[in-house]
Amino acid sequence: EKSQDCMYLQYCKVCQSYKAPRSHHCRKCNRCVMKMDHHCPWINNCCGYQNHASFTLFLLLAPLGCIHASFIFVMTMYTQLYNRISFGWSSVKIDMSAAKRDPRPIIPFGLSAFAASLFALGLALGTTIAVGMLFIIQMKVILTNKTSIESWIEEKAKDRIQYYQTGETFIFPYDTGSKWKNFKQVFTWSGIPEGDGLDWPVRDGCHQYSLTIEQLKQKADKRVRSVRYRAIEDYSGVCCPVTKGVKTFFTTPCTEEPRIALSKGDLILATRGLKHWMYGEKILDSAADGGIRERGWFPRKCVEKCQYDSETDQPVDGEKKNR
Repeated sequence: EKSQDCMYLQYCKVCQSYKAPRSHHCRKCNRCVMKMDHHCPWINNCCGYQNHASFTLFLLLAPLGCIHASFIFVMTMYTQLYNRISFGWSSVKIDMSAAKRDPRPIIPFGLSAFAASLFALGLALGTTIAVGMLFIIQMKVILTNKTSIESWIEEKAKDRIQYYQTGETFIFPYDTGSKWKNFKQVFTWSGIPEGDGLDWPVRDGCHQYSLTIEQLKQKADKRVRSVRYRAIEDYSGVCCPVTKGVKTFFTTPCTEEPRIALSKGDLILATRGLKHWMYGEKILDSAADGGIRERGWFPRKCVEKCQYDSETDQPVDGEKKNR
């Protein structure tokens, strides 16, 4: 609405528009999502402004349902095994063929049913632990009025300030200081979250665009720290390449982030990496490719670091530290 605010906002090259504060582009949904927390493959949708409360309730009710199922499995196996156990002087025998006492079960409980119940019990307990931990993590970020992405942005802000020793202090602008008020930002009796997903109340002393300004600083820092590489081998973009070595095959990044195909001679701007893999963006002709960005992982052995000359504008290590 205000053209002067464009200097504080991030521009999405895919959606061809400015991102609202707390919004992020999801490559899976192919759209910008308001107050995006993450993309969940289990619900095949993003968790964000409209459904954050519903998703958190799902994380609560799923473990409760699994606990209920675990109780049923345990009692079923206990009851059926108790009816089949015979105690001798020197051994304990279990007869899985039939119950030794009445009443007989409505559903026959044999060895296969026992194995299936035991397997289902393991799944129920595993789901209870895994999803229950996700619920705890979600509640922690909700009580500070953050999202998972914003928690990561805050950590990177601390690293940036410490690395450049700027002396500034980053204060997360949307934390009201009260856990109850932060809770009500997400959970309401009507089920509709507060606000419109675009404008958010901020703490005293913070700017309406404090978070987006920090994101712009981090993107500028990311460009400074990135290193240019040139592809010396072709790479098809498969998840686990067989022809790139055993270590590369077995150390493929365990992430949903994509891989990018490389052809010999391609230029890539690498931003982070592991021992045998790197993550970066392929340098394309924006005019010829319509502004499409190709980002993802690629094997480290397929590229070599470019030797910069005096005509390049890449900063040296000293300049990076000063900036």
